[in-house]
Amino acid sequence: MIHVRNAREGDADILMNIGLRAWQKAMAPIGDTDALLDSARDAFSNFIREFWLTITVVEQNGASLGWAAREGLDETISDFWIDPASLRQGLGSALLSQIEKDIVDQGFEKAALQTHSGNAEAIGFFKSHGYQIHWLSVVYSPKLDRDLPTVGLSKTLVNTGDGTYGPGI
Repeated sequence: MIHVRNAREGDADILMNIGLRAWQKAMAPIGDTDALLDSARDAFSNFIREFWLTITVVEQNGASLGWAAREGLDETISDFWIDPASLRQGLGSALLSQIEKDIVDQGFEKAALQTHSGNAEAIGFFKSHGYQIHWLSVVYSPKLDRDLPTVGLSKTLVNTGDGTYGPGI
């Protein structure tokens, strides 16, 4: 059974390992992940310990298998990680559904996120859940020492229009 819950302070190590495994898979098209593994581990550990109150965890049969964060507690999904061994089991969909509900419950009308453009699996997942690519940018990544093409995706969660053109009278 799939269950979504808020993170607990003691979840740090397991969430770090999930994030690290998912990060390695997502970064495989970029390469050089072995050289960055220690830095990535530290970054995940520090992030989770500092921002654990912004993290939502997805479990299956009591085992934590993924997590997402909204670091700024706004409409931006800053992190979304599912353990690669647990993909295509509905965990990501359940987690995304809860994150989107939280975004709407907190008064925001859309959800947004970004990833590198080579992360086809993640882009496909979010597009299959109604997200659209709205921008493409190339940013320099000091850790990778290279330019990294990045895409921004978003989805309108609240329909504010009545389907008519112009102001209502």
